[in-house]
Amino acid sequence: VDEDRRPGRFLLTGSANLMTLPTVADSLAGRLENLRLLPLSESEMSAEPGESPQWLDRVMAGDIPHPLGAVGSGDSLVDRVLRGGYPAALVRPSVRRRQTWARQYVNTLIERDVRDLASIDKLDQLPRLLNALAQMAGQLSNINQLAGQLGIDHKTAGKYVGLFEQMFLIERLPVWSGNTLNRLIKTPKVQFLDTGLLAALREITEVTPTRNRTAFGALLESFVFAELRKQQSWSDRPCGLFFYRDTNQVEVDFLLEDSAGQLTCIEVKATASVGLNDLSGLKRLRDRLPDRFKAGLLLYDGAQTLPMGEGLWAVPIRTLWSARFTESPG
Repeated sequence: VDEDRRPGRFLLTGSANLMTLPTVADSLAGRLENLRLLPLSESEMSAEPGESPQWLDRVMAGDIPHPLGAVGSGDSLVDRVLRGGYPAALVRPSVRRRQTWARQYVNTLIERDVRDLASIDKLDQLPRLLNALAQMAGQLSNINQLAGQLGIDHKTAGKYVGLFEQMFLIERLPVWSGNTLNRLIKTPKVQFLDTGLLAALREITEVTPTRNRTAFGALLESFVFAELRKQQSWSDRPCGLFFYRDTNQVEVDFLLEDSAGQLTCIEVKATASVGLNDLSGLKRLRDRLPDRFKAGLLLYDGAQTLPMGEGLWAVPIRTLWSARFTESPG
């Protein structure tokens, strides 16, 4: 590389962050470009044409997404969430076989990659902590409290959570605040980067009106989080991704903040219909930050994009991978 700097001649891959490996003695500064390859996005897996790969760019520009075509029998949102995006899992023909692969993948990471990343004596604590994190996906991550419940030292638990992040299994989503320091010190949320793996850890193989419907809400939130993260990786508009929670416990699932401080706010509902009560968090942000609030989108499992008030829209989740866009009336 030192003798010939032409790019693209070498590719180093792995299931952990190369730059955190203690065996990498050279910083490779100026000679390495770090490309984070997440599991496949829905737009990469879908054969449907459309503008969906630019979904994030378009909504941050103020455009409104509408679904392409009619919903077909192969468009089950539950199926998409349960299958995840790991290529090796996708070739398995059933949910159970995909989940068997996911569990074996996690076991291999813990037994092999963890030894490369850190010196850990009690590897049996890692699966317990990861399973506990799966149960609290989408919730505030009080690691100290969780460590106490599992009988793990809080410093050790924090180290383990950092390892899971280095292996690209989870991310901690920071809370949005107008004060940058508050974003660093307030409690983040735990989100998983693949819902197929998350479903396997939670042992959810099906979702029906009477089975796992409540748990599906957490899976769906992680699903949208992962899709936004993937689209961030190819977006032409640099942005930060946060969640919102105020002292009155009013929440909004996701906030996209662009370089100018403009906010595109997203709420996720695992329902096929929406009501005005579902918009309370979005309305709160719109009224509190009128100069920064660009749009509020309520993503739901419906078939139509619907206006829900000034700057607010109910938008089908499937527009994330199959959409056309119109300019906002505002």
